[in-house]
Amino acid sequence: MNIVQKTQNYLKAISAETITNAKSGHLGVTLGASSILFALFKDHYNFDISDPDFLNRDRLVLSAGHASPLYYTLLSMFGFDVSLQDLKEFRQYGSKTPGHPEYGVTEGVEVSTGPLGQGVANAVGMAIAESIMEERFNTVGSDIINNYTYCFAGDGDLMEGVALEAASLAGALKLNKLILLYDKNDVTIDGPLNLSNRENLAFKFYSMGWNVIKVKKGNSYASCTKAIAKAKKSKKPTLIIFHTTIGVGTQQEGTSAVHNAVLSPQELASFKKELKVKESFYIPSDVREFCMASTRRGKLNHEKWNQNLAMYSSTHPQLYKSFLAFFDRKKINFERILRNTAKYAGSSTKHINHYALSELAYQCPQLIGGTADVAPLTETYVDNAGNFSAGYRRGKNIHFGIREHAMSAVCNGIALYDDFITFESGFLAFSNYAYPAYRLRSMMKLPVLNFLTHDSIAVGQNGPAHQPIEQLSQLRSIIDNIVFRPCDYKELVAGYTVAVKDYLPVTFLLSKQDVEKVEDTSYHGALQGGYLLTNNSAKPDIVLVATGSEVPLACKLEKELSKKYEVNVVSMPSIEVFEKQPTAYKNKIISKEAKLVLVIEASNDTKWYKVFGKNCEVFGIDTYQKSGLGEDVLAKAGFTVKNLARFVEAKLKAQK
Repeated sequence: MNIVQKTQNYLKAISAETITNAKSGHLGVTLGASSILFALFKDHYNFDISDPDFLNRDRLVLSAGHASPLYYTLLSMFGFDVSLQDLKEFRQYGSKTPGHPEYGVTEGVEVSTGPLGQGVANAVGMAIAESIMEERFNTVGSDIINNYTYCFAGDGDLMEGVALEAASLAGALKLNKLILLYDKNDVTIDGPLNLSNRENLAFKFYSMGWNVIKVKKGNSYASCTKAIAKAKKSKKPTLIIFHTTIGVGTQQEGTSAVHNAVLSPQELASFKKELKVKESFYIPSDVREFCMASTRRGKLNHEKWNQNLAMYSSTHPQLYKSFLAFFDRKKINFERILRNTAKYAGSSTKHINHYALSELAYQCPQLIGGTADVAPLTETYVDNAGNFSAGYRRGKNIHFGIREHAMSAVCNGIALYDDFITFESGFLAFSNYAYPAYRLRSMMKLPVLNFLTHDSIAVGQNGPAHQPIEQLSQLRSIIDNIVFRPCDYKELVAGYTVAVKDYLPVTFLLSKQDVEKVEDTSYHGALQGGYLLTNNSAKPDIVLVATGSEVPLACKLEKELSKKYEVNVVSMPSIEVFEKQPTAYKNKIISKEAKLVLVIEASNDTKWYKVFGKNCEVFGIDTYQKSGLGEDVLAKAGFTVKNLARFVEAKLKAQK
């Protein structure tokens, strides 16, 4: 038996035993795709285990995240910080080897995956980031950036809309450093693929501008490595279709039954015997040495890259200086952004945001993003910065097309490449399309600025389908997602500061309509999530809390109620940031002695009750509204001073 075959046999044996030991996992893809990923690691994947995060490394996205046993075994065999003991702890609580790959948990894992299709879009984002760096810093004879992005995907990934949305964009942008490794085993959980999908995927990708390579023997290492080598020479993104047999080598191979099968100890012993593997969780020295030859190649490539970079610093000193400063966030002057947007006070917050974003982009070379084909409506684009395209990689504005989910997942991928800051925009009412990407972004704590406009029923005439009500509560329910609903430029820039300085995902909810200028708003107060806008008493009778476009209404209501009561007004652009403040600060802002804490917000969010307790009442919206002028829709929903004053009196009377 030659060393290539022996290594593959041990790879399959250890991967299968990892699943049997955990009594859980996905055996089908783990065995069926082993030749694909082994060929990649052995001959093509550029990595350095001594510095796994070095900038010019290749990126590998396991979009079919259920292939994690195979992935972890390869990481272990090629020297990453994944031990055989870690493999024994597969799917155990707190281990380095969770059921699906998790960013920041396992060395070598570039992105959290599992929800099918999103990894394809993440890979498109990484390839976009690579192309930006390549165009900006490479010169003739000095390819400082030249890494590939590989994405492993299965039949399920390529049935998901988000994957095909992103693939279409990748073809339009001619991302030639993107290689999609498609494990085509023609089986899904429910049965043969043709039960639900009979399309010619090769033709579909051809039509989207991709190079397509077909590999009939997808379970052959030699065929796999040859195809990957060919793909690396393409001037287009490449789809390699590997025809494989799911669960190859088992009694259930080629069937849906093997998808998440677990071999019994007896079946495992028989399987290993066929592979001529006797040991348990063991890598022979010759197999280890065979793998480590590739690992040493990667380290040597990194050393050569460091040498080239040192030479580059001498031959291109200005470019080198820009290269080092490209990801520097410390130099951003938020006071300047405040000054330059102050003149737009009293405008819609989406209009204010347009100028704030352009100023941020001027100071921040690593910022890039775009909209889901609504840039003129959301005003979320960078002035005088050009459009990112196949012919112009320096443009800061990406035309994502009408692809909300792909847009958000692609932005996640750009941010993952290396300290990029990305922005995206759409209508709040359609944010549900991208919810899965928001969720993963929050898990990974990626610095994406998500600008969702037309943030209330004040959008009016487009009717209830365009009037967001429940979306705000949904966004706030995502763990570690920070939501900012600013009422003016000061609160908006505070949200920028939280996102960029703390390197966190922030969702901004911005108005279509002009928001009346409010006196005494505070940038520093907004940095705390909430603050006293009107402080009439240390022991008020009523505390009015509002966000965004409802803040001016709360101020008017305060003037009416103050004829009879002691009333404070609180502007709270971010519940999530406010909740992180010390108890003493929170008690100062929301007096415990108050008879009534009234939250005024055009949503149906009930999170306010958790924040403010038993004396809290929320005046929101619990029914879909009719089409009409924005001010009429708001009035019909009760958002008037007169109606709110009656509401307060009724609540206070009920307390007696």
